[in-house]
Amino acid sequence: MASSLLSSSLLRHLPPSFFFSPKTFSLPRPQVFLRRGPRTAVATRAKKSDSGADPPNRILAAACYLYPFLDGVQYGRYVLAQFPAFQVLLQPLLPAIRLFRSSPLNGFLLFLTLYFAVVRNPSFSRYVRFNTMQAIVLDVLLIFPDLLERTFNPRQGLPLELLQSVDSTVFFFLLISLVYGSTSCILGLVPRLPIVADAAERQVM
Repeated sequence: MASSLLSSSLLRHLPPSFFFSPKTFSLPRPQVFLRRGPRTAVATRAKKSDSGADPPNRILAAACYLYPFLDGVQYGRYVLAQFPAFQVLLQPLLPAIRLFRSSPLNGFLLFLTLYFAVVRNPSFSRYVRFNTMQAIVLDVLLIFPDLLERTFNPRQGLPLELLQSVDSTVFFFLLISLVYGSTSCILGLVPRLPIVADAAERQVM
């Protein structure tokens, strides 16, 4: 899995937050109005710059959330076997799943493309780069259930039931992240996945 390439870069510290609490009550009344004008203008510009993205950027950002789901769809094998209804829901994604699984190098090549051609490319908007980085970080986290399976790989009994529970939880988390992330991007919103969002924020300047 290509996710190990990012393990060191994700440990950078969060940038410091700045808080400003002006105490204008002690100033003369005319001075209060003079100070509010520039602050209002700055807030307006910030709101406009973060107010979403145009349709092409929304579609590109939404499509990035397919990457971790395609890379971890195998964790849903127990869910799909017990609940065939999920197989029907995933029918539209079968061509993408087959293409992704057609070569063991596809995941690695897609990782390199997303990270170096999108996240590190300033020509893309921050909206696209942030959502792409969230998808990459989510894929990085798949190393933990993968290591768990490779280490234990139980065949029966309670250990197997625990593994099934872990795999099913990972699958549902990936599925929810795909639906939530893609839908939010289509609507022009900024999805923030738990655990993932803060790590992605550190990587996108």
